Amino acid sequence: MKQVIVVGSGHWGKNLVRNFYELKSLAGVVEISPDLQTRFREQYPDVPLFKDYAKALAVEKTAIVLATPAPTHYTLALQALQSGKDVFVEKPMTLHADEARKLAEYAEVHNRILMVGHLLLYQPAISWMRNYLNAGKAGKVKHIATHRLNLGKVRKQENVWWSFAPHDVSIVLDLLSSPDLENVKASSYSRLQPGIADEVHADLNFTSGQTAHLHCSWQWPIKQRGTVVIAEKQMLVYDEIQQSVTIHDKRIDDQLTICDEGSTVIAIADEQPLRLECEHFLSCLKSRQSPHSDGRNGFAVVNILEKVQEALND
Repeated sequence: MKQVIVVGSGHWGKNLVRNFYELKSLAGVVEISPDLQTRFREQYPDVPLFKDYAKALAVEKTAIVLATPAPTHYTLALQALQSGKDVFVEKPMTLHADEARKLAEYAEVHNRILMVGHLLLYQPAISWMRNYLNAGKAGKVKHIATHRLNLGKVRKQENVWWSFAPHDVSIVLDLLSSPDLENVKASSYSRLQPGIADEVHADLNFTSGQTAHLHCSWQWPIKQRGTVVIAEKQMLVYDEIQQSVTIHDKRIDDQLTICDEGSTVIAIADEQPLRLECEHFLSCLKSRQSPHSDGRNGFAVVNILEKVQEALND
């Protein structure tokens, strides 16, 4: 049964269109660009094309998938929810925490499925780390450090924090089991464009006593993406480029003695996170269970993004 209408078939939207089509769940696409309309008709001649969002909302028994620019997310998502639709919205959920909270609360009160496209939470390596840490084998997690560095793609309308960090903030919250934020500290550099940060360092402190450090830059000579988890008994290193997780049996004990019992590389299943994410949304539509990256998760991520931005502005 065809279940979703994707709004926006451009840079990232085309990937959502392809996956839902292959899952035999694409009920239509909303696109206003003439060029993208032509491309869509050529690739998917059997799928309805809408130029008017309101007409798409009028189609019964369908959910809405938003892959439009971030500034439009709040208005379009709220319209869909108020029309009785379940909604999948790409990251960031909104650009303001109060808007994200309103969407999450509306979905809860009206029994709507609201899912946010925090893609890396469906990455098999991240899922494996989440389960491993939740099992307690590494001990209590004390600190998480992430880095997302590359040469470009430089943007003119948003800084590197809003472009890169939603992925890493979602990972931090997921691996720390969604702790409450206590405070943030942040610093940035705007070497390429005045007033637009191209490198950001952010420190997060949580009420649980756990901490995190996030580093993102689009002025970096080599592409680096990864996560380091420092726990009581072990340390985990996730290399996003190589898609590998290494368990380091290393720690410093109460006597400040270094204990090193070697390391183990974990074989991770080779599955596409976007396909898994789309399948999860379809499953939630059927079961009515809350998605892993639900509205509350989306709010928590935007809240941190916003508070770090405020610290950068001070």
